[in-house]
Amino acid sequence: MDETAKPLRIPPEMAIYAEKHEIFDLVQVNIFSISFDNNIAKVPTSFTHHLTSLVSDLFVLSCQRPVMPKQICDLWIKLIQQRLSKIDCVRRGWVLEGIPQTREEALSLQEAGVAPNHVVLLEAPDAVLIERSQGKRIDPVTGDVYHVTFIWPEDKEVVQRLERQKAVSEEQLVAQLMQHHREVHALRKTYRNCLKGIDADQPHVDVFDQVLTYILSRHCSVAPHTPRVLLFGPPGSGKSLQAKLISQKYNIVNLCCGELLEAVSADATNMGELIKPYLESGQQVPDSMVLQILTERLSRLDCTTRGWVLHGFPRDLEQAEKLQESNFIPSRVFFLEMTDDVAIERVTLRSIDPVTGERYHSLYKPAPSPEVQTRLQFNPKDSEAQLLQQLKEYWANDSSLQDLYPEAVHINADQDPHTVFESLESRLTPTHPHDFYINTSRVKILFS
Repeated sequence: MDETAKPLRIPPEMAIYAEKHEIFDLVQVNIFSISFDNNIAKVPTSFTHHLTSLVSDLFVLSCQRPVMPKQICDLWIKLIQQRLSKIDCVRRGWVLEGIPQTREEALSLQEAGVAPNHVVLLEAPDAVLIERSQGKRIDPVTGDVYHVTFIWPEDKEVVQRLERQKAVSEEQLVAQLMQHHREVHALRKTYRNCLKGIDADQPHVDVFDQVLTYILSRHCSVAPHTPRVLLFGPPGSGKSLQAKLISQKYNIVNLCCGELLEAVSADATNMGELIKPYLESGQQVPDSMVLQILTERLSRLDCTTRGWVLHGFPRDLEQAEKLQESNFIPSRVFFLEMTDDVAIERVTLRSIDPVTGERYHSLYKPAPSPEVQTRLQFNPKDSEAQLLQQLKEYWANDSSLQDLYPEAVHINADQDPHTVFESLESRLTPTHPHDFYINTSRVKILFS
């Protein structure tokens, strides 16, 4: 076979190493740092200038202007791109106000490599926005914007030199607001992955606090996560059933060590011939052989790409340490806990229909008819004497395994199976996902 035509096989150790050292997040941060910058946009009558002035560490670029023809807009975007590529914007981040006002402008900015990692949509009723517009005052020296009701300077010199904003009739303002309402839905869709709506009809300090909290928030990692689940529990705790439910819902590989050994022994392979005598005589297969078989299975493409749930191995501390030395480290470990009395009740009273293969239990799932009841068979391995021996061995190794996996989750298995599954499922995803934060702020605020 041509070497170039072979499928790409990624060693399982690579995924574990990448997760441990957050390689995906590191690459993502670098890409963001190279490709994107920060911006804030506005629409009429909101206190954008005051808000952006509070973010004093960022470079503020104001682009206040009416909606423009495409040729002029392209020129604006080119000028913005040139300014934001300078070292102060790259290092400190920046705030851009006044653009985009339409979806087309937003897409043009993205094509130019200018895209936010935070977008805030400030919303207020039209009546409030009209009132704010009529009360605006501008400091001709600094360019700061004030309001006779909401934001008034304390310095008397500043008060004396304030000027009214260029008169805009109420009809013109209503037309601008209508234009904004027509465009805002498309802008929402454009920035839907990083947009947060905030009520602007409240004191500006409260609005700023909410905006600042959002733009300083950390983004959860979107790094691909391959689940590697390990189930422990005494006989009868429902490990096989829970593994089956997890496998079916999340499409990960269900690996029962005992079933895997039986499948290998049925194959006409050297390893199958080696372990067959142990299985036929009821002896324990040597750990070295089990680990070799398990390592080969866990290294297959389905396990490395989809993940796996393993039960029946390891049974003691030595086996668990060898599994870790082979670089098959679980991302989630669960201990299904129950008392010996419950285990005896569950195991010794279960049976199987040899005709259909259906499993039954004298208490929890009795045979549906006398005919089925008469043909039920009990597994000799489910005798109380053998079960007590298995329980003794399990509890002898339980504490050492718990010490090896201190972050394991302990779940009460003496419940309805679906209740147990819900408890497992709620803890399958990482409780503390890796976070990454991009130091250079990239924020866009859309005002309405």
